[in-house]
Amino acid sequence: MQEIIKGHTQLIDNLTPLCANEDDIRHSADRYGNSYHWFRLASPNKIKDAAKFLKAFRARLIMISAYENKDADLLMKELCYHFEVEGVIYNFTVVQNAEWPIVPSITPDFANADWHEREIMELYKVKVTDHPNPKRLFLDETLDAGQLSTAIPLSVMMNGASSKDLWERILSSKEQQA
Repeated sequence: MQEIIKGHTQLIDNLTPLCANEDDIRHSADRYGNSYHWFRLASPNKIKDAAKFLKAFRARLIMISAYENKDADLLMKELCYHFEVEGVIYNFTVVQNAEWPIVPSITPDFANADWHEREIMELYKVKVTDHPNPKRLFLDETLDAGQLSTAIPLSVMMNGASSKDLWERILSSKEQQA
């Protein structure tokens, strides 16, 4: 494990208590020797604590990914915060559900989180508290937040364009016209 951690044992030790279970922490490396650490935080408010530790280690916020996860028939929004410290990637997943419907802003610690948090508030309808500038970035104020949650991905639409079923319908309509 020391080889994967690459000297950040103190950071890992500070971050580990933010997770509820031992299974919520994974460490891996790819075939090129890049190290990745994955933490599933016990609650969304733990991201503020993680941000404080990461800031002390001069981390850089790379991005925040938002997505929906259907687990045990419950639809949950998840956010994954991706940080880099000296070439090592640290990923923190927080779950937003009925028990934890909000996530705190980390913009006070990482200024570049401003854009990411505003984007997930606007496009995914994620509730971020204590954001210093919660104005929308793209969508008109008259549109409902969370528009991307209802969009159909292009890849899904393209799958239908190349399916056997679609071509059978096209050919049968041509045969009926002839």
